[in-house]
Amino acid sequence: MSGGVTLYRCGPTSVLCVMAAPAEYGAALRARIQPLMTGIGPVEAAVSLTAALARLEAAGELPDAIVSLGSCGSRDLEHAAVCQASSVGYRDMDASPLGFEKGVTPLLNLPAVIPLPCPIPGVPMARLSTGGDVISGAAYDRIDAEMVDMETYALLRSAQTFGVPLIALRGVSDGKSELTKLEDWTSTLHHVDASLADAWDRLVAVLQERGLDALDPAAPTLQDPACFSRPESLTP
Repeated sequence: MSGGVTLYRCGPTSVLCVMAAPAEYGAALRARIQPLMTGIGPVEAAVSLTAALARLEAAGELPDAIVSLGSCGSRDLEHAAVCQASSVGYRDMDASPLGFEKGVTPLLNLPAVIPLPCPIPGVPMARLSTGGDVISGAAYDRIDAEMVDMETYALLRSAQTFGVPLIALRGVSDGKSELTKLEDWTSTLHHVDASLADAWDRLVAVLQERGLDALDPAAPTLQDPACFSRPESLTP
């Protein structure tokens, strides 16, 4: 533990676990991990993880990988099922009036949808959309992804800044019916907790056997100043 943050050794790989809310952190996960709790939403996620990684970097203890665990919404996937996020986009970003593709951050040389590593055999993959709004009912019609959450894209951007790969595991807590109250989210989280714990166990086994070689080499890692560019359309 460094600065109150717990790192887990999975064979040759050190891992930082990250979650958003205590409601998602049930008995099965409590028996296995002590995650960094960031708070809910992209702003809290980015601030909390960046602060933690900065402290770890200063101590010379950056993790080899970050694992984000939590719930998600989906109107298509089975409830309580856990998926590896194969990609993530930022649905809040829309600079299309300036000529940018929806989801692309202006002057940042990254695509609207960023691939993520999916190292766990047997755990299904699905695309993920991150934003600050709760998606329910007809709002799914505008989402080009199978899952929605409120933190993963922000966590990824923080992780990229420090050159650390991120794995996202999401369990479906809602989406089949309209959300009308908090309990519509929390009532199934104990099932999600058990499924996430099983996925964590499988991930530990993979990392113990293969280390970082298990991660998709195509996944983006280090952010550097070259990521920022001025598009030709805006060049005087």
